Amino acid sequence: MKEVGSHATANEFEQPCPIRDVLDRIGDQWSLLILEALEGRTLRFSELLRELGDISKQMLSKTLKHLEQDGYIQRTVYPEVPPRVEYNLDDLGKSFLVPMKQLVAWAAVNHRAICNARVMHTEKNNPGSPYAPR
Repeated sequence: MKEVGSHATANEFEQPCPIRDVLDRIGDQWSLLILEALEGRTLRFSELLRELGDISKQMLSKTLKHLEQDGYIQRTVYPEVPPRVEYNLDDLGKSFLVPMKQLVAWAAVNHRAICNARVMHTEKNNPGSPYAPR
């Protein structure tokens, strides 16, 4: 068994379902938006915070750590006072932009149909619901 770091082995990180493992991490509320914000540029934490608008500092920090851990982004700390930290896409993150953009385009094209389907479902199953069309 090949060692990863000093404590864990490669098999400890293998998941029985790669699709679920990957989508659980990048399918959260913020990961795709962060990856999109970093496309073709390097940003500092405060710049990402402003770019995303309504994300908390804690959630941005947590999501950046996950994206770095999974190899999508690179975090660079410069030895200055105060320390300057910058984020940019790593090769894996850049390669993910292609399918991500396809998914975003598909969502934009089909969003109205999905919303209509939700309303129809609600109306069919809960005729008195305030979400049902009038």
